[in-house]
Amino acid sequence: MRFSIKKFLDLNCRWNESALAEDDFHRLCKRHKITVLEMPLRVSGFYYSLLGRHYIAINSKLPPPNKLFVMFHEFAHYLIHAPDHGATANFHGIGRRTRKEFEADVFAACAIIPRPLVESRTAHELIELEGVPEDLVRQRLEFYASLSI
Repeated sequence: MRFSIKKFLDLNCRWNESALAEDDFHRLCKRHKITVLEMPLRVSGFYYSLLGRHYIAINSKLPPPNKLFVMFHEFAHYLIHAPDHGATANFHGIGRRTRKEFEADVFAACAIIPRPLVESRTAHELIELEGVPEDLVRQRLEFYASLSI
C-alpha cells in the first residue's frame, strides 16, 4: 500500500488534502489520456484497457456522491492496477473484495473525504452538512483508523 500512496501523492492534485470533485476527475483522466464514457450500465462502473488505450465507464444513473466515488475508484484501478500490455477490466461492486478493490476504495474515499475533513468534522457533520453517504463516511473513518491516512 505504501507504493500506491506514493503514486497517489505524485498526482499533484491535492489528493487527501482537499476534497476532489468531478472536474478534478476529468482533468486527471485527460492528463492520463483515459477516455471516460458515461452511460446507463448494470454495474456502477468499470475500468478497462484494450490495445494500449485506457477507458473508464461510469453508470450515468448513479446519484452524484456515489458517482464521484465510482469515478475515483475506477481511476485508482488505472493508476495502480493497469497492465503494461494486453487487455484488462476491473468492475466496481462485482465479485469478492480483493486487495485491488480495497486499494481503489482507499483512493476514492480519500479523494472525496480528505484527511483534514476527517480530522475537523464529526461523522454526523460529514453526513448532514457535507452530504456524504453514511456508508462512505463509515468506510472512510475505518481507513483513517487503520491506515492513518
